[in-house]
Amino acid sequence: MDKTKIKENLYEAINGEWLKKATIPADKPATGGFQDLVDEIEDLLITDTKKMSADPSLIPNHLMKEYIAYFQLANDYQKREQDGASPMLPLLNQITSLKDLADLNQQLTQWVLDGLPLPFGVDVDADMKNTKINALFAGAPSLILPDKTYYEPNHPQASQLLAIFKEMTLKLFALAGYEADTAEKITDEALQFDRLLAPHVKSAEENADYSKMYNPESGEEFVKHSHYLDLKKLFTELVGEVPEKIIVTEPLFFENLDALVTPTTFSQMKSWMLVMTINALTSYLSEEFRQVGGIYSRALSGAPEARSQEKAAFYLASGRFDQIIGDYYGKKYFGEQAKKDVEQMVTRMVGIYQERLHNNSWLSEATRKKAITKLKTLGIHVGYPEKIPPIYTQFKVTPAKKGGTLLNNALQFSHLKRKDDYAKWNKPVERDEWEMSANTVNAYYHPFRNIIVFPAAILQAPFYSLTQSSSENFGGIGAVIAHEISHAFDNNGSLFDEYGNLNNWWTVDDQKHFQELADQMIAEFDGLEIAGGKVNGKLTVSENIADAGGLSCALEAAKKDENADLSGFFINWATIWRMKARPEYTQLLLSIDVHAPNQLRANVQVKNLADFYQTFDIQPTNAMYLPPEKRVSIW
Repeated sequence: MDKTKIKENLYEAINGEWLKKATIPADKPATGGFQDLVDEIEDLLITDTKKMSADPSLIPNHLMKEYIAYFQLANDYQKREQDGASPMLPLLNQITSLKDLADLNQQLTQWVLDGLPLPFGVDVDADMKNTKINALFAGAPSLILPDKTYYEPNHPQASQLLAIFKEMTLKLFALAGYEADTAEKITDEALQFDRLLAPHVKSAEENADYSKMYNPESGEEFVKHSHYLDLKKLFTELVGEVPEKIIVTEPLFFENLDALVTPTTFSQMKSWMLVMTINALTSYLSEEFRQVGGIYSRALSGAPEARSQEKAAFYLASGRFDQIIGDYYGKKYFGEQAKKDVEQMVTRMVGIYQERLHNNSWLSEATRKKAITKLKTLGIHVGYPEKIPPIYTQFKVTPAKKGGTLLNNALQFSHLKRKDDYAKWNKPVERDEWEMSANTVNAYYHPFRNIIVFPAAILQAPFYSLTQSSSENFGGIGAVIAHEISHAFDNNGSLFDEYGNLNNWWTVDDQKHFQELADQMIAEFDGLEIAGGKVNGKLTVSENIADAGGLSCALEAAKKDENADLSGFFINWATIWRMKARPEYTQLLLSIDVHAPNQLRANVQVKNLADFYQTFDIQPTNAMYLPPEKRVSIW
């Protein structure tokens, strides 16, 4: 690192040499702090998986045995080559044989359980206003382009991306045995239907506002959104009755459903279902299907190569058996000493946050008390879950010698998982169930459950290490911990109470003041130029609020240590955000990612803290200087 450059650009000073030398793996869109850990864990678990595959005596339990059997199916490319397109053809034929919407209605429930594409989706999650009970949610389908904004006139990348998608899809249909003219007609109709959907779905910016997700309707009211789809029959067969309440996440879409799904648009919709199906299943077929099927995603990310066969097989298996492989990783590689140390750091950070709330100068007493109550009831999960969800015991692999293919096993497991999910409707929420596996390099706050989760995989250097100084750890994992706590009080998390219910616990004046501060955070990032694009302040505001709160709280914790090293604190903060990314990937993230670009996460937040100026003697003439009146402080 070149500390002399810190006054001009903290991120470049700390990571500049690394950025020059770092090489992005050919199958990846980026490399860096988070990605390096992903690569290390990937190598570690692939090695272990291969050893267990070669020597079954090393397999620790029956759940891991099914994981290994699934990996072996995924990694048997000779068998996949022999099978070709045949495992997928029954699904394509099922769609092709649909005569009309009445025909679809006869199969609608099975269609949903089998995961075949439909122009709407229904799933089960905690009721946002009564989070003890699971409710039914209805949402819009995904678009072919990454975001609604790509469909606006003159978008610089849209036409090129659609051309790539079309060319790839035509190749897939050719591999599946379709005549060129038929494939062209199907693909063109699918793209027409996709464009019909686009005006009525939410953009990434709109989706970033959680409060707009909660639009409850009675079941009887909801089924009237379509005269052509038998939604009443669907719900009765899926959950046993038409629910009293369905939470609609995209009301505009369902207001237009009756115009989108009609006998007139049926041919286009049917083509869209074919195109979405063939694109969704390529990774389970032959090597040629896998390579061709990744062309569009590689164009989006900029990665020149697909994953190796072995790596692709590992990701298919570990993705389906995520909690199984996470449990294995957590128990084998996450030490008890590290778990206790991190738990102590979390408890300490919660204490710091509580102090800051007590001393907050702009909250009223009523709101402050509610905020502290929410903080005291925050659930904390570190390392790996106490138990594995029961659904995994149902995953039994049908081997090739008994007629099993990779795809029919995958479809069977997906069917079981969906059936299990719908069976949870109107039942108590499993509040301790993790949404990430222990081998995931990430962390999260769940607003519906008021919990923070730190999987074992992120609890490593540069984020955390027993060999790093306390200040360095606070600049790494400490800031990440406090970031997740801060999500409980960002523009989204602050809408939920201590039970995770969508419930306004703010006074009117406090809410108004908080919004003014959030607007300042939006303004601080909005329009910042990077990599030929501009940051969307509204899209990234919740993560920026969490970064700001996390960094300032971690700094306060670090300062309480007798041997505090604030230089080490800020340097490690910049280190964890190092990332070298392909231009295509950077552009994609600017459009859809709720996080600001890593360089700005490192550089902008420190400018809001007086200690940063004192630690590195930052003066008004330096590029890292921000006038006090422009500095943003919320938590």
